[in-house]
Amino acid sequence: MNMQQNPVIALSLGDAAGIGPELIARLLSQPGITDGANIVLVGDTWLWQDGQAIAGHRVATQAVASLADVRSRADQRLPAFLAVDTIQPADVQRSQALAACGTAVLKVLDLCMDGAKRGEVDALCFAPLNKQAMKIGGMQHEDELHHFAEYLGVTGYFCEFNTLGDLWTSRVSSHIPLKDAAALLSKERIMDTARLIYQSLQASGTAAPKVAIAAFNPHGGDGGVCGHEEIDIIAPAVEALRASGFPVDGPFPADTIFLKARDGQYQAIVTMYHDQGQIAIKLMGFSQGVTVQGGLPIPITTPAHGTAFDIAGQGVADVNATLNAFRIACRMGAARLHS
Repeated sequence: MNMQQNPVIALSLGDAAGIGPELIARLLSQPGITDGANIVLVGDTWLWQDGQAIAGHRVATQAVASLADVRSRADQRLPAFLAVDTIQPADVQRSQALAACGTAVLKVLDLCMDGAKRGEVDALCFAPLNKQAMKIGGMQHEDELHHFAEYLGVTGYFCEFNTLGDLWTSRVSSHIPLKDAAALLSKERIMDTARLIYQSLQASGTAAPKVAIAAFNPHGGDGGVCGHEEIDIIAPAVEALRASGFPVDGPFPADTIFLKARDGQYQAIVTMYHDQGQIAIKLMGFSQGVTVQGGLPIPITTPAHGTAFDIAGQGVADVNATLNAFRIACRMGAARLHS
């Protein structure tokens, strides 16, 4: 394997009714964006043109006929563009969750994953999508991560990570009603989640991350007065992880654990349910955060914010989270390519 070869990073435009197309135009207009990546943008031609117009950036690309043509390009200084036909302008209403937009998103994501299965794509970074649109457009799962996992044939443990700079978070349960979160707590799930975030951080370039485990109940259960999950489930998981060599601590009360991470004591936090981590990390840096789909055979990243229907089409969307998602995809894609 040529160690100087850049990873093939597939980009998608996201939901056509949201801010995705303009974000990708801003991303690809960044100086030196192709220096460490062989980029291929996959999307509808009219939508890509629309995104450039909204962003006020005209981006030169090189047309390719298939994903198979991307890696062998002699000149990779320009992003490649693979034109697809998934949706028509008449099917899109700005800032609306529509079935046609969800169906189009699924088609592009599946095409990119097909390329990954064939070894033509090393990582995928997708612009914001809308779960409601995807569900009414045909997605049969609770979220895109579960769609990815089934499509890619994943049989092992997988979960979603959210990142902010050097801090990554994972969660034992995700897109479920809060009333069901306690039932999904188990020693095995906590251990799987902690191991996966540790290994994924290493793949992204952090050599020896330290992991903190959150409690489930207020005040960490107050010694059993306010819940027994810490005593019965979480602490035994922490002890077993430490015994197997993983540098983890906890459980820490959720209302103080992020202070420790903010001060640099930990590079990863395992939370017990969705909002326990999401509220903190989005408050710390909403315009910077990234979602990483963990446990898949290909790195997949996206900005942690959504389609921002309230500002779609106005040309004011902040590109920083998308840029961060792209950079993580490049690091993890390079590690995968050269492993």
